[in-house]
This record gives sequence, C-alpha cells and structure tokens, in this order.
Amino acid sequence: MNDCWEPEVSVDLAHRADALWRALTYLSVAQLHLRSNVLAANCLDVSDVKERPAGHWGTVPGTAWALAHAGLAAGCRIGVQIVPVLGAGHAGVVQRALAWLTGDMAKIDARYGRDAAGLAALAAAFPDGDALGSEVHPELPAGAYMGGWLGGALAFAQGMALDSPNRVVLPIIGDGECETPSTAASWLAHRVLADTRVLPIVHLNGHRMGGPSLLGAMNDEQVSAYARGLGWEPVVVEVGTGPGLAEHAEFHRVLMAGVEASARGAHRVVFLRCVKGWSGPIGAHKTPLTDLAGDPSQLAALRAWLSSYRPSELFDADAQPIGALASALDTIDVGSALPDAPPLPPSVPATGRGFATEVTAVLRAYAATGGIKVFSPDELRSNRLGELQGEAWAHEVLAEEVLLGWVAGWTATGRRGLIISYEAFAPLLLTGLVGQLKQRRLNKDALPSINLLLTSYGWHNVYSHGDPSLITALLGMGDPAVHVFTPADSDRVAVVLNDALRSTGRVNVIVTGKHTTVNYPRETVDEERHRGLAVWHHLSDPGEPDLTLVCAGDLAAAVVTDAATRIRSHSGCRVRVVNVHDLTALTGPDLHHYIGTHAAVLIVTLGHRAAIWGLLGGRLHRDVDVIGWAEPPFPMPQARLAAHAELDVAGVTSAAAALLAKRKR
Repeated sequence: MNDCWEPEVSVDLAHRADALWRALTYLSVAQLHLRSNVLAANCLDVSDVKERPAGHWGTVPGTAWALAHAGLAAGCRIGVQIVPVLGAGHAGVVQRALAWLTGDMAKIDARYGRDAAGLAALAAAFPDGDALGSEVHPELPAGAYMGGWLGGALAFAQGMALDSPNRVVLPIIGDGECETPSTAASWLAHRVLADTRVLPIVHLNGHRMGGPSLLGAMNDEQVSAYARGLGWEPVVVEVGTGPGLAEHAEFHRVLMAGVEASARGAHRVVFLRCVKGWSGPIGAHKTPLTDLAGDPSQLAALRAWLSSYRPSELFDADAQPIGALASALDTIDVGSALPDAPPLPPSVPATGRGFATEVTAVLRAYAATGGIKVFSPDELRSNRLGELQGEAWAHEVLAEEVLLGWVAGWTATGRRGLIISYEAFAPLLLTGLVGQLKQRRLNKDALPSINLLLTSYGWHNVYSHGDPSLITALLGMGDPAVHVFTPADSDRVAVVLNDALRSTGRVNVIVTGKHTTVNYPRETVDEERHRGLAVWHHLSDPGEPDLTLVCAGDLAAAVVTDAATRIRSHSGCRVRVVNVHDLTALTGPDLHHYIGTHAAVLIVTLGHRAAIWGLLGGRLHRDVDVIGWAEPPFPMPQARLAAHAELDVAGVTSAAAALLAKRKR
C-alpha cells in the first residue's frame, strides 16, 4: 500500500517530513546569520557570524513546511505530477536550502556542492551571491514564478495547470498576497477555466510583512466562509503548537486528500495557519538577530536557536544527510518537468481583408495545433473578434493582472499565448511584465514569448482611454527582450502576430487599430520584419533626402502618406518616408542608413514623444522633431485631439516646414 494515500499517514513518513522541515529551516537560519562553521551550532563564535545579517526570516518556517510536504507528496509517484510554486520572493532562502539539499544548487554553480565546503559557500554567499541574489530563482525547485511580482502566483499556477489533466500545481501564497487585487480576483476568475487543477496552500501566518494581515485576523470559521463564498472548499490546518510528528501527519493527510480532490477537478484550498517566524527567537519579518558580533546575548540566542533543530540528527561531519533526512531526500521529487511544446503551424498568409479577419485566421491556425490560449478582459467582441467567444481556447475575465498571470503560467509550460486588450488598460500589466522580464532573464531555456495585442488607443477613444504609458515604460527599460510593434496596416498585423507567436524569450507588444482598412504595398514587409523598418519607396524621392518622415503605427502612416505629397509640392525638397515596424529598431546602429546622411528627421508616432527621444538617445546630430501623443486638457473630438497633438496633415506639414527652415539658416 502507498502510505501517501492512506487515511492515517505512516510514522516513517512523518519522521521524514519532520527531518526535512528541520533541515530546511536550519539551513535557512544559517544562511541568514552565518559565514562559516555552519554545522557547529553549539560552539559558534564571533568569527563565524555575519557582521550585518540580512534577509527575511518570517516566511521561512511555514514555507519550509509546505515545501517539505509537497516534495514528499510528489515523490510518492501517485499518477499525477505535483508542481509546487513559490509565491513569496522572500522565500528564496528556503528555496536555496532545498536546492542545496537536492544538488540543484551545484548544477548552477559547482561551489555549492553537497558537502561541508559547499554548505559553507552557500551560507557565506547569502544574500549577495553573484547571479543568485536572495529572492526566488527560476532555475531552482519551485521557482517558476517571479515572487517580486506580488500577488500573481495563484493566477500563474492556474495558467500552468490549464489543460494539463495529469498535473496539480501547488502555489504557496502568503496571507499578505491575498490582499492584492491579483490574488483576490484569481479566486473568482478560476470559474472561467474549465480544466485547471490547482491546490493553493495559503501560508496564514497572520502578517503581511511588518503588520497584521486582514486574512490573519479572521478565525477559522470566517476564513472558511470566505473561501466557500468564492467557490473553494477550504481545510484549515494549524501547525507549530503541538507535537511535531502529529502535526506533520495531519498536514500530509490533508495535503494528499487535497491533491486527490484537485486531480478530480474539485476546487480545494489548504490554509496553513501558523505564527510568523515560529521556532525562532521572535516572530520577525526580517532577520531577528542583527547584532551578533556586538551583543553576546544574541550570539547565545543564535546557538540555542540552531541547536533546537537538532542538526546532529540531520548531517554528519561532512554535511552529508543522515537518518530520516537522507531517507526523505531519497524519496522527494521537487522537479517540474513539463511536456514538450506542441508543433507550430505554418505561417498564415495575409489576405488584405481587414483586422478581424487577419487576426482570427492566425489564431485559428494556432488553435488547430492545440497549443495556444487567448486571454482578454471582456474585449473580444468590442475588438471585432466576437467569433472567438465561446472557443475553448479563448478566455475572458475583467482583470488584466489575472490574465497576465494566466499567460505567464501557460507559456512557462512551453505553450503559446496572447492577451488581447485595450491600450488604455495595459498599464495595469506593467509590474507583472517587468517581473516576468526579470524572471525570464535568468532562465537558461527561452520560453515562448508573452504577447500583447493592444487596440483602441487614445486617438479613437479620446480623453478617458488615452494612455500609451505601458510601451513608454517598457521601452525605457532598455531590455533587448522587449519589442514594440506598430504595424501600419492589417496585413502587417497578420505578419507580426505570426512572428510574435513563433518567437521565444521576448515580451512582444503589438499596438494597432481595429478599424484600419487601408493596406500599403507589401514589397518592404520582409525587410520590416527582419530589420524593424524600411524605406517606403512608393512615397519617397530617389537619392539623398532633405527631409525624412518616419511613421510608426497605422494612424501615423495614414497621416504621413497624405502629408508627404503636400510637403514636397510646398517646399520643393526631396522627401523620404520610412516606416517603423518595431520601435526598438530606432536604437539600431544602421538607423542612419535609412534616414539619410544629412536629412532633417520628423518622427510621427502613436505613443509618447518621450519614448522616441529615449530610444534615439541623442544619437542623431541633426534637426529632429517628434510628433506623438499629447495629453488633452479636456474631452474633445478625435479630429480636434489630432490637431492638438499635431497628428494631422496640417500639423505634420507645419512641423516639416519648421525643420526645413532650420536647415536654411
């Protein structure tokens, strides 16, 4: 019989769980406070401790408890893959302890081998180890989610578990995280996802960071009522108050029952109630002993604290696991092997039949392979994509942050995803996107890109919906993984959507109108795809230009197309028109090849002018001007807004005349 499924958990399993929990907690305390002599708990002196201990202690005991049991549960080989996901970035110290025990740390850096020297290196390196830092790391067990993106772990786990009937994902989230809009909305949004097996473990330790949490102030009855009201069946387990083995046995029984229920499609949640920082000297959020070198009583407290975990029962003199810990490490599974990505379909050719037709055709081709999900905040019909509603691979919920969690978790399993939203709402995604960029920068394997298709920019929705801040902020990061596409027509939307969905390791933002009907010559499309920009010869004079008009976006392309002839006839100058397909191409070294050697340059964009100036970085030593979004002082019709921002034929013509006048001085 497999004791994982037994109603009464075996004494042996409880001993293994207890040993693993003590080892994880001990090694976490050691990393926070020690720089040497890690296993000599009873005879530490001032030379062994860190002068300025730094890090977070409060989350350690409960996180270690949850990880220990998740690893043992996964090691039971029960027919479903159990994948733990750490929600709190501050749990990185526990993650490193586990990764050292399993040997995963040594795979990243040989200095952290599983022996006394490797353990000393582990302690000495925290929290400033090169390429590791102190937060949750994606190359280590349970690290798929970026904890610096506060509150998104539940949605991320839902995306990771989506359409994976043999996987149960266990997000370990704090009660403070439950106060964020992302987590709060994810409980309810789970109803949208028909095939998702997630067993959240809420680490209910009573505090956010420094102050009491709202959820922690509730009693068990109130917490249970809260969960049931959102459609989840709760179980509350309290630990840290009684005999350790009995508490381990009870928690493991509850966890395995929850895994079994989740595997059947039930919505179960486990609340792990404990005191923040229990088993330590005080229930502190950060490192509780901060003056070990100067205060003998603190050094004595550290000796007693470390000794309470009975390290001599866990390790031999060379830091090799012994006894129940060795047995636990032989049986746990903390890997997160995921299935291979589905095959990519052939690229769908553009048809010139408009935005909705082009986008729908591309997405249906990917859906046919079974490897795509489309997420939208209730905007598919508004975006003229209503025929996608009701498709099993399209999900709508009015919470952008949840959608980003879903697509991040979904793509973390090697599958392709897209968020379709309005540009005005997209700034809500900024924190999560930055977190994912940071997380994926550390991944050795490039995951499928996170893709955003943003429509209905402020030029159409005027005052209330005018906010291109997301692309301005992302471009300001200077991250080569960020690409912001501004297709000039619907044919180019189809092309860039194909390219974005096929790409890996990037955040692709496509900004386009849903009303565009004009299509421009396709002779330069391949160059635009591969170089990010191209000269539009059908609008340009031969030879070196006196003035180069650069357009980025469909509205900009339409205005520049109409203005180019007027400028040429009024000024008699040679005009060149350059279309920018990817805004990041403006940072490229060959920009001068496109704009000419001495021409004045007028750049017309849909977004903030500051974003363009930031991309140029002062590299164009000539007369340059930028026309872009200008925040209106009050609501106004679209034509007046365009005139206010100079994004009309008159505005572009006037700005061009001013640049040419400077050249004549």
